[in-house]
Amino acid sequence: MQIPSINKSLIPNIPQIGVTQPKTPASGSTTQIAQTFETMLSTLNKSQQNSDNLVQKLAQGDNVDLHSVMIGMEENNVNFNVALGIRDKLVEAYREVMRMQV
Repeated sequence: MQIPSINKSLIPNIPQIGVTQPKTPASGSTTQIAQTFETMLSTLNKSQQNSDNLVQKLAQGDNVDLHSVMIGMEENNVNFNVALGIRDKLVEAYREVMRMQV
């Protein structure tokens, strides 16, 4: 049995696929992320300083309400735990990206 040749006019033109360079993220998004983290860390620092000042005033015997000291300490604790959670998620995402095979 003889196999007929393929008629090239019946095959549609397939464009060639070229290799393109990966797109780099826009510098604006990187700057925005950096500003967000900077704001978050400065807020955490202010919360820590406020809590430390309240505890120091209480220890010195100044007229400070115990409730405000406890609220300040708990607020700082919550802020710190949120910052740690965000850090952990970022580290986890980084490790996941590093595990990807190219």
